[in-house]
Amino acid sequence: MEKVEFQVEFMINASKGSLFSRLTTPSGLSEWFADDVNIKNDVFTFFWEGADEQARLLTQKRDEFVRFRWIEHEDEGLKTSFEIRIKIEPLTGDTMVLVTDFADEDEVEESKLLWVSQLGDLKRVLGG
Repeated sequence: MEKVEFQVEFMINASKGSLFSRLTTPSGLSEWFADDVNIKNDVFTFFWEGADEQARLLTQKRDEFVRFRWIEHEDEGLKTSFEIRIKIEPLTGDTMVLVTDFADEDEVEESKLLWVSQLGDLKRVLGG
């Protein structure tokens, strides 16, 4: 089944630097994205309640974005990735987090809700 792209945007009142470290370091990611995170070379292993998944860090630009690809998708030959981008709204100066991800068509809404929940955890961690 073909994966479809979707986006979730979330306002988080935090500096780019504090946000970026939560998106790119094992300690930062384990505060909101997974129960625990390990990194070896460019592969991050995420642990959730007895399950684990690996994602390869594809690219990142300091204080702007990070992009990963799930190893499982790589093994299946999929070119899908997920990206978390930090952007500042020009009119209001608000800090936004924009997630671009892929899911099976029948799982897009569920995936969006999961991201909103996780970004809510990130917002709580940052006190914003």
